[in-house]
Amino acid sequence: MNIVLEDGSTADSTKASGKPARLNIGDGTLSPAFEAQLASLNEGDKHRFTLEAVDAFGESNPDAIHHMDRTRFPADMELEVGVIVSFAGPGGSEIPGIVREVAGDSITVDLNHPLAGRKVTFELDVVKVL
Repeated sequence: MNIVLEDGSTADSTKASGKPARLNIGDGTLSPAFEAQLASLNEGDKHRFTLEAVDAFGESNPDAIHHMDRTRFPADMELEVGVIVSFAGPGGSEIPGIVREVAGDSITVDLNHPLAGRKVTFELDVVKVL
């Protein structure tokens, strides 16, 4: 599966890693619009479709952008725009955040999905239906 942005660049590709993505219909992880695109596909099918942000990775949520003091990070951590940092989430999960701005001791971290707010095109080849 490839995830392609509006400018034609590839945001992610399971083809590059050689490990197919496993998509589970009905488990709540995929939007209804995404699931509808998969519903009639069979093994061997190739399918390309575009979803608006709300149906892909969601809209960007301003409440997921946090301004934090540098003291909340390890002293030896290099903090610059674009660096991905990990925070402890509920149940031991990890929540990735992207540093969006560094202003002195104030670090702005965005916990939205990196593709939130973006219209994206999915290109997929169905390898197997379970």
